[in-house]
Amino acid sequence: MKVAFDSRPTKSTHGVGRYARCLLEALLATGQCEFVETHEPRRCELFHSPWIDGALLRCPVPQVVTLHDLAPVKRHGQYLRSMLRFKLRYLAVQRATRVIVPTYAVAEEVKNVLEIPQERIAVIPEAPARALHPRSEEEVSAVRHQFSLPERYLVWVGAMRTPEPRKRLAALTRAQRSMPLVLVGPTAQWAHELPGVTLTGAVSDDELAAIYTGAHALVFPSDDEGFGLPPVEALACGTPVAACDVPALQEVLQGRALFSAVDDLDGLIAAAESAGRPAPPPPAWTWDDAAEATLKVYSEAAAQTDCWQSARRPKHRAATLVKDA
Repeated sequence: MKVAFDSRPTKSTHGVGRYARCLLEALLATGQCEFVETHEPRRCELFHSPWIDGALLRCPVPQVVTLHDLAPVKRHGQYLRSMLRFKLRYLAVQRATRVIVPTYAVAEEVKNVLEIPQERIAVIPEAPARALHPRSEEEVSAVRHQFSLPERYLVWVGAMRTPEPRKRLAALTRAQRSMPLVLVGPTAQWAHELPGVTLTGAVSDDELAAIYTGAHALVFPSDDEGFGLPPVEALACGTPVAACDVPALQEVLQGRALFSAVDDLDGLIAAAESAGRPAPPPPAWTWDDAAEATLKVYSEAAAQTDCWQSARRPKHRAATLVKDA
């Protein structure tokens, strides 16, 4: 099968970039399909957009879209400037032959909010990159020196190019804590104005693994997530995790983290500071598993030519759903 894969997000420093890079690498390693890295799927038999921004309203071949979460729909007041773009993209998702989501929590939202039938939704979890594993004392010492990190610290990992309300990073910096807080990821000026934190900026995977390994714990204050990749990455590096009690994180971590109420960031910090080692092992799921599951979705989508042609035809109800979201 000749598959067009939209590889544009592989350059992103956000979680969608990690997803696209790791999945594409694992898919190519299977040797089971011919992949063309393009967002124009002509002369291909199937198109996979690993992000909502690549979903096509009128795709010339059966289309698979990965939908990581429904934050713009659930928080449309925070996405006013980009809401028209998201409305069109969600309409494209509604027309896709198959929709991949990372958790059953997102699957339920996709079914209820976008009214996509369960049989068109596939739950395929994410996984830590191969480079993310416990590092030696020498590597940990090297990143401490390189980024001026304290001996003991809590760590938060993510992109900080724009403030994202559901990540609650500013609120986290105001919570009571006794340990220093290190923020890892690409930044913008607003992040440099956060009080009492250490910023590393963008780091390589090897550096990230060493920073995770050297941390006392990962603190993850998000009040909404579709999957939550940093907690899984931290566990893969042997680092304990403290997270807010939200459905997707409970599903993914399954007792592997210390959970606090969403409205109690002081409690979240306290849980992180009280965490002990060894941390529980991460979920056993790998990117190779994700690739095999994705290939199965491709086969199902390619076999559903009639459903694909039906999905291409605009539906009044679907358009209304997106309009009212």
